[in-house]
Amino acid sequence: MKRILVVDDEVQITRVLATALRAAGYQVTTAANGLQGWSAIEERMPDMVITDLAMPGMNGLELTEAVRRVAKTPILVLSVRSSETMKVKALDAGADDYLTKPFGMSELLARVRALFRRIEAADTDDEHLVVGAFVLDAPTHTITLRGEPLSLTPKEYDLLALLLHNADRVMRHRQLLRTLWGPEFEDQPQHLRVLIGQLRKRLDHGDGLGYITSEPWIGYRLHPEGVAVTKG
Repeated sequence: MKRILVVDDEVQITRVLATALRAAGYQVTTAANGLQGWSAIEERMPDMVITDLAMPGMNGLELTEAVRRVAKTPILVLSVRSSETMKVKALDAGADDYLTKPFGMSELLARVRALFRRIEAADTDDEHLVVGAFVLDAPTHTITLRGEPLSLTPKEYDLLALLLHNADRVMRHRQLLRTLWGPEFEDQPQHLRVLIGQLRKRLDHGDGLGYITSEPWIGYRLHPEGVAVTKG
């Protein structure tokens, strides 16, 4: 049974999250603030940490930094809609994903499942990576989608491979630009927008599924099984 630590100073939110996660089959520990959360982590490292950002004493950003110094445990941060800056700081500090309050419990459970899937995929052989509907074969430099090889330019391949290795995780604009083009291109997002547009066309098989979604002001997320998209 996977163990999840929930850290939030709002008692009602903590109670609801714990109830839903336990019903989904997870073992849950709760903490009312970052200091209590860190004490729980020192006692026994959980398989995942879900933490609010705005908390007294030790906030979620500080907790994220503390966890990341000692472990690769996946971290999902909870954030109010107006704190885009804090979301970016949390991702830079090592958080794996974020969820904006208010949120639906089904979305939270989906994010939790996705993070666990990504961790499991990271433990597989990088030369032959199977992620949802995609198969990446590094030696032949090919990627297939639902069994069909994709015709990709070298840069499109690099971008898709990077997204596949971080499937279900939001990837920041600057992170993608730095990795694909170098640090001198971090402030030139037009390169990334064009490449994302090209890659989306490559992945469009006319079945109503999209695989890359935008996270406004932050970055992009790859959905390995695809999500329904509305055109019009």
